[in-house]
Amino acid sequence: MSLERSIAILSPGLLGGSLAKTIQQRMPGMELRIWARREEAVQEVKRDLPAAIASTSIAETIRGASLAVLCMPIQHMPGIAQQIAACELAEDLIVTDVGSVKGSVVAALEPIFAGTKAAFIGSHPMAGSQRTGLAHASGDLFHRAACLLTPTASTHRPHLERLRAFWIKLGCRVREMTPQEHDRTVARISHLPHTMAVLTTLAALGKDASVLDSSAGGFRDTTRVAGGDPEMWAGILLQNRTEVIAALQDASGAMRELLEMLQTMDEEALRRFLTQAKALRDLLPAV
Repeated sequence: MSLERSIAILSPGLLGGSLAKTIQQRMPGMELRIWARREEAVQEVKRDLPAAIASTSIAETIRGASLAVLCMPIQHMPGIAQQIAACELAEDLIVTDVGSVKGSVVAALEPIFAGTKAAFIGSHPMAGSQRTGLAHASGDLFHRAACLLTPTASTHRPHLERLRAFWIKLGCRVREMTPQEHDRTVARISHLPHTMAVLTTLAALGKDASVLDSSAGGFRDTTRVAGGDPEMWAGILLQNRTEVIAALQDASGAMRELLEMLQTMDEEALRRFLTQAKALRDLLPAV
């Protein structure tokens, strides 16, 4: 039996829409409320998710909810959180998010809700796509995905256990870490790969995009995430810039090593370099 009574999702894009579809599949009968900024988006929700209550009113969406999930770009979360905090809230409301950065988000949102009936705990389900919008939402997006929870010294354990149970119910593998540990980890396994895909795309196509006519699966796989929403990714990279810069500096060092090996035709060093990369890549669990 679910510990939640009514769930509010704020912003029905790819993640918010996928979350709504997963909740409907795995928590049948759950009251689901969805907020969208534009009336056109509300109408899209009503077409795609007719069982949900959709509205452009934050107060109406949050009323009676025991769990609220912020699914907009991270740079917009503090403003939406302030609007939620000004509403009439249920005594047991937990607010969480799906943002890819936690240090700045937790530091901004935890104080906003500290003086209200609600509690804020950061979440980050490691799931997504380069595609955006409700049209691309999937009820399978969170299946077996890691979900990173970022409690702080202010977090009440019963609230954390409720949030953990929610993500497990949706099919996630849950881990806990501090917001700072999260940002360091995700800079390496998500933000750095995105920037490298962007750099690869620009280096390969910037001078002559016609080479795409000869491209194959390797180029498509390597650069897939570079097709992500630029506004969203600009916010992520800027808000986690300290850890992203550190990761890029390490990548730059590796790039200089590779250039030197090729310039000096050091085949032995190049083989060691490639072997080390393969051994580390082979540690990745099979899907």
